[in-house]
Amino acid sequence: MPVRRRTPPRDAVHHPLFARCYARLCPLADERAGLGELRAELLAGLSGRVIEIGAGSGLNFPHYPETVSEVVAIEPERHLRRLATRAGLRAGVPVDVVPGVAEALPVKSEAFDAAVACLVLCSVRDVRRALAELLRVLRPGGELRFLEHGRADGRVLATAQRALDRTVWPLVFGGCHTAREVRSEIVAAGFEPVGHRGLRVPDRGPTLPTSPCVLGTARRPSPDSPRPFPSAG
Repeated sequence: MPVRRRTPPRDAVHHPLFARCYARLCPLADERAGLGELRAELLAGLSGRVIEIGAGSGLNFPHYPETVSEVVAIEPERHLRRLATRAGLRAGVPVDVVPGVAEALPVKSEAFDAAVACLVLCSVRDVRRALAELLRVLRPGGELRFLEHGRADGRVLATAQRALDRTVWPLVFGGCHTAREVRSEIVAAGFEPVGHRGLRVPDRGPTLPTSPCVLGTARRPSPDSPRPFPSAG
């Protein structure tokens, strides 16, 4: 199925310095902070057509199971998109890397069996629009797999996160916000929660503003799904 390459423009996101630092540091985090294992857990059991938003340099690609028939990987940042394209050529499943942003996905509605959001909802400009787009492009019953950092449960760290988000953190880290309430946003967008577990990344050493994480699954409701949706709690 062809991908519509209408909007947004190729340079809708432009963080050249951060993109280069991100591309160098993320493989170290995969190895030393256990992110590589979490990526594998995130993607285990997927099948059919998958859309991944904010694919970065393509670190998820080696972890897609052979049951996936195609990955359409959306990446707005030019340098990261070039790296992702190279990574896609080495992947064990077909990968098409496409310019675009999560808030305006250049693909048809109900075209995918699953969607993946991995360490990206922190930096999208409009979380609600991005999740609405993921709901649109998933077929009824399709899964959203997510691995995201978010707001801490403890008052001290949560207060620090909010202060960082209002000041230097988004400027230094390519638009990243540390205190977004990912699960609540997913449920508010209309997804049915399937399951999740809280994580600390890395699981040892000093706690970072991005250490509180959640890995989980939600689903686009089928027409016969009960409503209203349960609270994310």
